[in-house]
Amino acid sequence: MAAPLLSLRDIHLTFGGTPLLTGADLLVAENDRICLVGRNGSGKSTLMKIAAGLVESDRGERVLRQGTSLRYLPQEPDLAGFATTLAYVEAGLGPADDRHQARRHLEALGLSGDEEPQRLSGGEVRRVALARALAPAPDVLLLDEPTNHLDLPAIEWLESELASRRGAVVLISHDRRFLQRLTRTTIWIDRGLTRRLSRGFGEFEAWRDDLLAREAEEAHKLERKIASEMDWLYYGGITARRRRNQGRVAALEGMRQQRREARSVQGRARMVVSESETSGRLVIEAEGISKQFGDRPIVADLSLKVLRGDRLGIVGANGAGKTTLLNLLTGQLAPDRGTLKLGTRLEIVTLDQTRESLDPEASLAETLTGGRGDTVRVGGQSRHVASYMKDFLFLPEQARSPVKVLSGGERARLMLACAFARPSNVLVIDEPTNDLDLETLDLLQELLADYQGTVLLVSHDRDFLDRIVTSVLAAEGEGRWQEYAGGYSDMQAQRAGNAPEPAAARRKEAAQGGVSSEAGAGSGVTSPAKLSFKEKRALDLLPERMAALEAEIDTLKGRLADTSLYARDPAAFKSAAARLEACSAELATAEEEWLALEIKREELATRK
Repeated sequence: MAAPLLSLRDIHLTFGGTPLLTGADLLVAENDRICLVGRNGSGKSTLMKIAAGLVESDRGERVLRQGTSLRYLPQEPDLAGFATTLAYVEAGLGPADDRHQARRHLEALGLSGDEEPQRLSGGEVRRVALARALAPAPDVLLLDEPTNHLDLPAIEWLESELASRRGAVVLISHDRRFLQRLTRTTIWIDRGLTRRLSRGFGEFEAWRDDLLAREAEEAHKLERKIASEMDWLYYGGITARRRRNQGRVAALEGMRQQRREARSVQGRARMVVSESETSGRLVIEAEGISKQFGDRPIVADLSLKVLRGDRLGIVGANGAGKTTLLNLLTGQLAPDRGTLKLGTRLEIVTLDQTRESLDPEASLAETLTGGRGDTVRVGGQSRHVASYMKDFLFLPEQARSPVKVLSGGERARLMLACAFARPSNVLVIDEPTNDLDLETLDLLQELLADYQGTVLLVSHDRDFLDRIVTSVLAAEGEGRWQEYAGGYSDMQAQRAGNAPEPAAARRKEAAQGGVSSEAGAGSGVTSPAKLSFKEKRALDLLPERMAALEAEIDTLKGRLADTSLYARDPAAFKSAAARLEACSAELATAEEEWLALEIKREELATRK
C-alpha cells in the first residue's frame, strides 16, 4: 500500500491554557475526498493550518510525502502587495505549472485578472484566492470554507471543478449540499480528538448521533459503577490486609479520574425569538415596482404579494441586487416606478450579512443589553445577559470581552442573539449561514420553522433554502425576478421543465381551500426532494401526541361510563362529554396529518 500523501499523527495543541487538540490524526491518500466537521472552536481550521504547515503543533508528527504539491485556501486571504488579481494568482504557481491556468480560473470565476485587489468585495477576494489554490492542480488541496461569500453559480461551478479533479481534497464547509456531493470520508473533530468515518458527509449525522448515544450509555454505566463502589467503600469497609480490597479502591479512584478527565460535549445552542403581536394578513404588496442605478436595472416591473407566515427566499448571483430588493420590499428604499404597500402592525428585524452593526469596541454584554444594565428582555421575560449568552454558546467570562476578539462564527451567533432578542413579526435575514457550524444551523432552521411571523431570506445555501422557504424569488437577468413555489430544488425542477408556477397561483389555491400557503411546494408542481425540517419534526411528535389523546379518550370514556355521574355532578358530566368530543376531533386531525406525512415520506424514499 502506497504511503499517504499527507499524514498528521497524535497532534496536540494548546491555546491560552486550554487544550484544543489532544491527539488528532489526519491521513490523506491519493484522490481522497475528505471533509473536516465539528463545532465552531473545535479546531477544524487549526488542524488544517497544521496540515498546510502554517502552524506548529505542541506535539505530534506531520509528514508530507516527498514530491507532493499542496495548496491551501485560508478563510481570510491576504492580497496585499499585489498590483492585480492575476499577479496574485500567478504568484502561487510553481516553475512547472501552466501559466495560462491562472487566467483561465479567474475568468471561470467571473474575473478578468486586471482587478486591483484593494477594490474587491469579500466575494471577489474569495474567488481570487480560489483561483490561486486551484490553478496549479496540486496533489493535495486544502480548502477552508470555500463557499463562504460565493453566489450559487460560483458554488455550482466549484462543485463541478472539484468533482473532475484527480488530486486529493480536504474540505471545511457549512454547506451540506456541497459536502454531500463531494466527500467520501468524514473526519469529526470532537473534544480534541478526531474520529474517522469512511463514508461521505451524507451519512455522518446518523453515525455521530449513534456514537453520542453509545457514549452517553457508557457514561451512565460508569456513574452507576462509581455509585456502587462508593456504597461498598463507605458501608462495606476496607480490610487493609486484603490486597483485593486495596485493588478495588485503586480501581474506584481510576474510575473517578476517568470521569474527571472526560471532556463533556459542548452544550447545544438554545434559540428563542421574541415575537411581537401578529401582523395583518397582507405583509407586502408590490405593484410593478422598478429600480435602477444609472443605466443598470436592478428591479424591473416586479409585482409580488407576501402574506403573513410566508417564507420568501431570494437568490441570484452576486451583484444581481438581492440586498437592494430587500431594501425595496421593506420600505427602506423607494422604487423609481410602481407602488409598494406594507401591511399593518409590522415589526421588522433585520439580520445583515456584514456584521457592520456590531461595535467592535463594545463588550458582548453591552451589545446585547444596549449598555443598559445586565438583563435582556426576550419573549416578554427578563433574562440575565450571562444566561442569554449561554443559549448561544458563549461562556459567562466572555461577557466583558470586546466584539473585535470574536471569531467569524461567534460574531454570527452574536448577531443572531441580538436579532432574536428584539420583538418582531417579520424577520429579514441576509446570508445567515456564513460562519455558522452545522449544529447551530440546524437549530436556526428549527427556530425559523416554528416562527409564526414572516421571513425574507437571502441565502446561497441550497439545503438551507430547501428546508426553510415556501417560495423562491430568483434573479433572471436584466432586473427581472421570477417567483417559484417551493424551495431551491423545486425552482431548479420547474426551470428544467420550463413551467414555473407563480407562488400567487399557490396562494389562490390555498385561499380556495386547496393547499396551505405554508406547505412548501404547492399542489400540482414538482414535489420537494425531501421532507422539510418541520415535516420531519411533525412525524416525530405526532405519534406521541396521538398516544396521549388516545389515553385521555379512554379515561374520559371510563368516567362517562359511570351511570351515577350525571345525577351526582351534571356539570362534570357535560365537561367530560365536551372534552371527549374535542379530543376525538383532535385525534382524527392528527391521524390524517400523520398519514399524509408518512405517505409522502414513503414516496420520497421509493423515489430515491
